[in-house]
Amino acid sequence: MLVWERPEPPDRPVPAPLSRDRIVRAAIRLADADGLDAVSLRKVATALDVRPMRLYGYIAGKEELLDLMVDVVHAEIRPAGDGRREVLRSLAESTRRAAHAHEWLADLLGGRPQLGPQALATGESVVAALDGVDLDDIMPVVAAVNAYAIGAVRREIAERRAERATGMDERRWQVALGPYLERTFATGRFPVLATVVRDAAHLDADRTFRLGLDCLLDGIEARIAR
Repeated sequence: MLVWERPEPPDRPVPAPLSRDRIVRAAIRLADADGLDAVSLRKVATALDVRPMRLYGYIAGKEELLDLMVDVVHAEIRPAGDGRREVLRSLAESTRRAAHAHEWLADLLGGRPQLGPQALATGESVVAALDGVDLDDIMPVVAAVNAYAIGAVRREIAERRAERATGMDERRWQVALGPYLERTFATGRFPVLATVVRDAAHLDADRTFRLGLDCLLDGIEARIAR
């Protein structure tokens, strides 16, 4: 029986009250502070001031704990808007916000089907808004938006982690690698790329995300119109 359907043990307030929700939220606090490496049943038990074996009455192991953590955060992904385009936009943007608020989420999204109640509620609200979309196209459309959002936030989180590890923000990176690119472009081997790098607008992460999302949504609308 999946964790979503398995009942919790009877409440035992002594030596400390415990529930699946308390376990998961303690794990989320650890992950928010120090990443997924900080999450183990032993560390969660310590945070809750209980013995690790007590946790096994509520979850079978770390994999279930990770599934539960992702589902709790799905409550923050609540697409809204008038019409399918705005709901799909809201899905992508709220996924991005949740991943920035919980950096570890980027490592878990997209790896396995999300079947918890919060994830299913998110899926229901999105699918219900896709009026006019062919039945066979609904899941591929949602998957395309999810893939774009997940890919974008993983890149952004990777850049954030690299900046923390090296101390080099985007400006410092440009200063460090600028001379190399100038020498490389001066060879004439990459004329189109050189033009784009030198002359195109350099958008920040927010505008880059929204522009890419607009391109994707434009393609979805064009397909539906056909």
